[in-house]
Amino acid sequence: MKRPRVILADDHTLVLDALKNLIEREFDVVGCFADGCTLVDAAPRLNPNVIVLDIGMPTMNGLNAGQRLKQAIPMVRLVYLTMNNDPDIASEAFRLGASGFVLKNSAATELLQAIREVVRGGYYVTPLMTEGMVGSFVQNFKRRKSKCNLTLRQKEVLQLLAEGRSMKEVAFVLNVSPRTVAFHKYTMMEHLNIKSSAQLIEYAMKSSVVFA
Repeated sequence: MKRPRVILADDHTLVLDALKNLIEREFDVVGCFADGCTLVDAAPRLNPNVIVLDIGMPTMNGLNAGQRLKQAIPMVRLVYLTMNNDPDIASEAFRLGASGFVLKNSAATELLQAIREVVRGGYYVTPLMTEGMVGSFVQNFKRRKSKCNLTLRQKEVLQLLAEGRSMKEVAFVLNVSPRTVAFHKYTMMEHLNIKSSAQLIEYAMKSSVVFA
């Protein structure tokens, strides 16, 4: 029987190495990536069954990357492994197609348990996030309203701008024209009733479009 194929994505090399050592005894690790854009570009060619990814990653955060990955590989199962225990973030993850949500301060065996569960077609959320919930924890999370009503492309542009990149640099990373980036930037500002670039970046930080 073939072992499930797993991709790992985290911007900390030590974490990636530790994760690989942990799970390759039971699963085939077919790729490791340190940023969202590289992950999204390379993952479809690697034919993964499961992708374990952090939320806070450079160039494209894990939520945006996960949304892109579910469009490109609809059958892939996404397991988020993160320090972020905000229920609103977990809710957004499940709305965008996640199958698992594990905190980095959980026991290492929880990640293995989560991967096993999602491979079987189920869902997994660390018990640290589900205390007091009644019924299906996934449905509990999905019922929460999204705080961010920007499009996926707008969120990608906003993250890169918040990282301090110029519009030309954003255009290069996203493989679009600088004029397209400018269009998205000023459309967001108009939509959010924001008057300056500084206010736009402040919005990005407060609304968790950008994750530490």
